[in-house]
Amino acid sequence: MKSILTKKEPEKRLIFYLKKHGGRGSNGRITVRHQGGGVKRLYRALDFGQEKLDMLAKVVALEYDPNRTAYISLLEYKDGERRYRLVPQDLKVGDEVIISDKAEIKIGNRMKLKNIPVGTQVFDVEIEPGRGGKLIRSAGAAAIVVAQEGNSTHLEMPSSEIRKISGDCFASIGQVSHAEYRFITIRKAGRVRHKGIRPTVRGTAMNACDHPHGGGEGKTPIGLKHPKTPWGKPALGVKTRKKKWTDKLIIKRRSKK
Repeated sequence: MKSILTKKEPEKRLIFYLKKHGGRGSNGRITVRHQGGGVKRLYRALDFGQEKLDMLAKVVALEYDPNRTAYISLLEYKDGERRYRLVPQDLKVGDEVIISDKAEIKIGNRMKLKNIPVGTQVFDVEIEPGRGGKLIRSAGAAAIVVAQEGNSTHLEMPSSEIRKISGDCFASIGQVSHAEYRFITIRKAGRVRHKGIRPTVRGTAMNACDHPHGGGEGKTPIGLKHPKTPWGKPALGVKTRKKKWTDKLIIKRRSKK
């Protein structure tokens, strides 16, 4: 797939530097563990919304983005403005796409869910109308439109969960590019450090004062009925999802593997 990428520098107007925090909060203490280091990279400002409604755009370039698993496309609109968007599978340089309430069912086009036929693959889906795409944005991901009910659309997510979303929300047609990302092997520890991920130490390898699993001689069992987090809370097999307003939109939970 990398052979389709355009050999060019990123669009200068659409890149900027994001300061790294190494997992530390405003008080300087680590709030998210195992973060830090990593190679320097510039952030590409992607357009997940619908500001350029009913304006034809031409794909000028397909580019690599170090901040995400999918590839990105540089679109040039009729008014001359250029913007980055996520690339769907099989989109090529020179193709034309459009964002409209109702458009042709063509890969790369973006439209309202209520106007998309059942069985169509979609990605970059909004949760609330006008708030920009939030769902299905990782490499190779796609949801399937399974039903239209009133002003709601039922989507089968990549996780097999079936979710109800407002028909006025926008979605892009197709499947996110770089589907072969899942087959990439890391191969060496250094590559993980390049990603900005610091080492993770097993609790059983720590002292008893540092972790509930710690202490003992050699490879001693953890001595607990159920595993715990470093802070003594239950881990593995415990529901961690807080009650969210989107829970009411879930029609069918994902199937257990």
